[in-house]
Parts: sequence; C-alpha cells; structure tokens
Amino acid sequence: MSFFDSESRHSLRMLYLGGRLFSRSCSSQAQQHKPLVRKTFFGPNAKDGIVHRLCKEKKFKEAMDILCDQKRLRDAIRLLDRIERPSALVYSTLLQFCLKQRDLGAGKMVHAHMGKAGFLPGVVISNRLIDLYTKCDSLVDAQKTFDEMPHRDLCSWNTMISGYAKAGRLSNARRLFDEMPERDNFSWTAMMSGYVRHDMPREAIGLFRMMQMLEISMLNKFTFSSALAAAAAIPCLRLGKEIHGHILRLELESDEVVWSALSDMYGKCGSVEEAKHIFDRMMDRDVVTWTAMIDRYFGDGRIEKGFMLFSELMYSRIRPNEFTFAGVLNACADHSTEEVGKQVHGYMMRSGFDPFSFAASALVHMYSKCGNMESAERVFKGMAHPDLVSWTSLIVGFSQNGLSGEAIKYFDMLLESGIRPDHVTFVGVLSACTHAGLIDKGLEYFHSITEQHGLTHTPDHYACIVDLLARSGRFKKAEEIISTMPMKPDRFLWASLLGGCRIHGSMELAKRASKELFEIEPENPATYITMANMYATAGMWDEVTKIRKIMEDRGVVKKPGFSWTQIERKQHIFLVGDTSHPKSNEIHEFLLVISKRMKEEGYVPDTNFVLHDVEEEQKEQNLAYHSEKLAVAYAILSTSPGTPIKVYKNLRTCVDCHTAIKFISKIMARKIIVRDSNRFHCFENGICSCGDYW
Repeated sequence: MSFFDSESRHSLRMLYLGGRLFSRSCSSQAQQHKPLVRKTFFGPNAKDGIVHRLCKEKKFKEAMDILCDQKRLRDAIRLLDRIERPSALVYSTLLQFCLKQRDLGAGKMVHAHMGKAGFLPGVVISNRLIDLYTKCDSLVDAQKTFDEMPHRDLCSWNTMISGYAKAGRLSNARRLFDEMPERDNFSWTAMMSGYVRHDMPREAIGLFRMMQMLEISMLNKFTFSSALAAAAAIPCLRLGKEIHGHILRLELESDEVVWSALSDMYGKCGSVEEAKHIFDRMMDRDVVTWTAMIDRYFGDGRIEKGFMLFSELMYSRIRPNEFTFAGVLNACADHSTEEVGKQVHGYMMRSGFDPFSFAASALVHMYSKCGNMESAERVFKGMAHPDLVSWTSLIVGFSQNGLSGEAIKYFDMLLESGIRPDHVTFVGVLSACTHAGLIDKGLEYFHSITEQHGLTHTPDHYACIVDLLARSGRFKKAEEIISTMPMKPDRFLWASLLGGCRIHGSMELAKRASKELFEIEPENPATYITMANMYATAGMWDEVTKIRKIMEDRGVVKKPGFSWTQIERKQHIFLVGDTSHPKSNEIHEFLLVISKRMKEEGYVPDTNFVLHDVEEEQKEQNLAYHSEKLAVAYAILSTSPGTPIKVYKNLRTCVDCHTAIKFISKIMARKIIVRDSNRFHCFENGICSCGDYW
C-alpha cells in the first residue's frame, strides 16, 4: 500500500478545509484566520492532498516536484513505478535533486530504475550521474557509468578528471586527461589544481609548460592562478615572476582572481613587499584579500607591519570577519602582545561578533599564551556551546601556565560534556601531568587514549609520557615504553629523555639520547649545549672542550638567548650582559643591590652550568646579568610597587635565574610571570607555580 492510500482521506479533508479557509480569508471579515490559513492550506498535510490529486490525474512530474521541494526524495522516486515510460526530463529532475541533497543512495535508486525500465541514458543524464557519483565520493560507480557511455562530450571527461583530481587519485585523472580527444580550459585547470592541492606543484608546472606549447590560446585567469599557486607551493620566486611576465603580456593582470593569486605567490615566496605592492594596486579589495595580506606579514615575522595593516582595515569601509580576528589574535599569542589582543577583543565586542565563532577560540588561545588565564577562562565561560578547539585551548593554556589541577579539571569536564577529545587535547592533559609530576594520573590518561577513546597513540603522546617518566627519574619505565613503540622515536621524544637525564644526572642514558639527536638533527645547538652543561656539572671539562670543537667543526652556533618586557606598549629587549639599554647603569646597580639582599635571605648562585673552567667568583659574575634578570630588573624599576610584571624569554630559563627570580619576587613583594620556551612560571612570595619542576 502506498503512502497516498494510507493518508488519502485525511489529506483530502485537509485540502478541503484549507480551500474553505483560504476562500474565507479573502473577505475582510476573516482577517483573524490568516495565520491558520497559512498553516493549514500550505502545510505538509495539504500538500499530500495536492500530490494525491496530481497522481490521480497522472501528473506525476508535478507531484514529484512537490515531494522533492519537501525533501521527500525517496517518496518522489517511488512514483517512478507508477509512470509507464518515465521521460528523460523526469530522470534528470530527480538526479538534480539527488545532487542538490548529496543523496548517493537516492541517486543509485534512480539509476537502477533506468536499467529496470529499459531506459538508455543520453549524454546529459549520464553526465549528471557521473557528477553525482564523483561528488559523493563513489568513483567506482562514476567510472563504470563513464565506461558504459557510447558517446561522451567534454563535460563527461572533465567531470571524471575533476572528481579524480579532487579525491587525490591523480594517476587516474592524468590517464583520462592524456586520453582526451580534445581539451578546454577546464580540463587543464582541473588537472593543474589537483596537482597543487595534493602537493605535486612541479607536475602542475609541467602541465603549464605543455599548455604553453600546445594550446597557448586557452591560457586564462584560472590556468594562470593554478600556475601561480604551484609556484607558491614549491616555492620558487623566479618561476612566479616568469608567470607574472606572461600575465602582463596577455594583459590579464587587472583581473581580481589573478591579482589575488599574484599577491599570494609573492607572499609565500618570501617577497612580502612585492605582495603588498600588488595588494595596493588592487581596485576591489574585499575582507578575504585584506586578511590574506595581514597574515602574510605575520607569517614573515613582520608583526608591526601586520598590526598596522589591520589598523588600516579597521578604518576602511571593509568590516573584518572572524578569520581576520583569528589571524591577528594568533599573532598576538605567538608574540605575547596582550595589549594589542585586548584592543582586538574590545573591537570584537563593540562590533557584535559571534561569541560562538572560532574567533572566540582564538581569544582563549591568545589570553592563555599571554599568561592571562583569568581572561581566557572568562571568554570560555561566555561561550554557550564551546567546541573541542576551545576546550583544548583552555586545557593547554592551564597546562602551560603551571595550573595542572585546572587543566585536569577542565579535561574531566570535557569528557562529561560528551565531546570526544582528540590527540591534541591529550597532549595538553599529559603535559599538565608532566608539569605537576603526576605519574599515575599521566599513565592512566596515556592508556585511556587507546583503551577508552579508540584513538591511536601519536609520537607526541609518547614524547609526553617519556617526558613525565624521565623527569621523575623513572628511566626503566621510560625505556620500556620506547622499546614497545610502533613507530620510530622522533626528536621530541629523545629530547624529552635527555631533559630528564639532565635533571637526574644520568650520564650514560644521556649519551644514548644525544647520539640519536645528533643523527636526527645535527644542526640543533640545544643537544650540544645540554651535553656540555652535564659535562660541566660533572667537572668533565675535557668533554666540554670536545663538544665545543664538534660544534665549531659542524658550524653549529648557539642560539643567542634574549628576554623582553613590555612597558607602556613598548617592548624592551635584553641580551645577556646587555649594556645597550638607556637605563643599563640603573639596571646593573639594582641587580648588585638585590643580589646582596638575596644572599642574606639564603640565595646561593647555581654555577653548575657555567661552561667555563674558571674561578667560582667569575662564574657568579657570568650569571649575574642573564637576560631574564635584566628584563625583570628593568620592569621593577619602571613600574609602581606591587604591580605584577611579565617577562618573556626565547629559550628555557636557566636554573640559577629561576632560583634568583623566586627570591626577587619575595623581597620586592611582586608577582613575576616569566614565559620561557617551554611554559609559564608564575613567581609569587618566593614560590614558583611550576613547583621547581620544569
């Protein structure tokens, strides 16, 4: 029994009632009935009645249209059995709705009915089937339909090539491309863009060269855009400039698509000023173009330029979108410019941005990276339905700021919310366990990744758990986990193991870890410095000399450490022993005075890691003017008593500076936040949030 038979009486009654009410609504005395009329006359039950009437009158095409409009595609397809000989128009219409709804199953039902009805699809319907199958990732069915076509047109070939290219099946796409009897712009562009999208830019350039030789008349804005994208992906500025020359000769430079591709190419090839030159000449710049140019400055490390361009955008007629905000906020996070981040936050609030967008997640990330977890948590709590990215940003933020308990609390809340954590979330909670030395909890989370959450351990998970075990001196367990890894240990894992060896003075295991690191990344100075520090602590000065000689022979240069602090929106940068700052004399004098008070309180300089075999007094002198101490001293001198201060360092803070800043925070009654390359340290009243475990 069809669905029409089961509901026909009710539907006809509704149709009759709807008609009567509609007639009454036309009179001035029945205005109050209009809402009821709309609901009844145009409602689904009334439409069922209309469909039933149309079927009675054998107007199946019209009935199908109504059902398809109601997204009742399967019901519409069932009507095919009631049509004696469905026409090409009927099949084409149904396939169009299948394509619109991306309903592969419904499309297969229509295709199967064609075979059952003995209908031979022509080129247009076959092309529509191929289009449906490729867009629903059913390439086997698409190829079968293509192979069964007695006649194919350009659209048939192009649809198959585009489908294979988008799916990454580039060998299949290229085979069809080479077999084509003729090609058009779309054929070339689909193949080239497929190569670019799947990291084969040189193959895309090869096609571009072929096109130049064979069919130069077909070169247009889309093929040039694909070629420029390939040059950007390599990246090769010389090639990009060559393509730019062809564009100029063909007078295509004024096209907005080409403008955008040119600017993108120059930006990705490291010629940001040339990208800006293209940007400045564009006639019609939209928010996407502005955002891309701002991001290029940030990607090139030209932060001030990026912020200045964002400021220009704010005063233009173009309104920033969430992608613009997210890019600027991520730059603020990466470069610890919280003041700029706060200004962006204020603008977002005034302009009524969507608090549920991923720009809100970028806010959480920005405040977390700037050490302001109160604001990060406040933004998070203002989100009605935070997504996984927001949860993860908050958890990682608490972990990096030494608030492991909060990180674990929010991770447990995430599990209770029903949102599934991903591998990045687990990196955050495992790092929290590492920073707090929570071995059992960390192992519990590590095992739950596969046993409870059905995820696969990543190299990052192994690096985290080895870091936790090595810092705790559990080297046997760490080696056991390393030996059972399904993948080869990476540099992060060996660096974690080496860090634990440094803490506990495990020289033999350190030699093994450093040997692996020397093979993986012989150019990284961190491994050499760590081993030299360990040898210096052990008094093995000959080994320190050997390390220095190896570094010299291999051209490895120690990355210079520097620290900075922001006072009244201006950054002040300090190197070790720096005397270039205008207030250097005051800074050095302050450190001399505070050093005496620190020693009175019990401070003993830690000279173990001074890499020179010199007298103890000289070692203390070398430690006295480390960059973070200079930055802390300047921040104290430049702010009123009791004001919290923030200092940032590009490398891991040394043991002596960590101890010294604890004493300074107590003596000066200051909250001092130091962000090094690993995490945040919050010093207050002589205690650090890391618990001296970092």
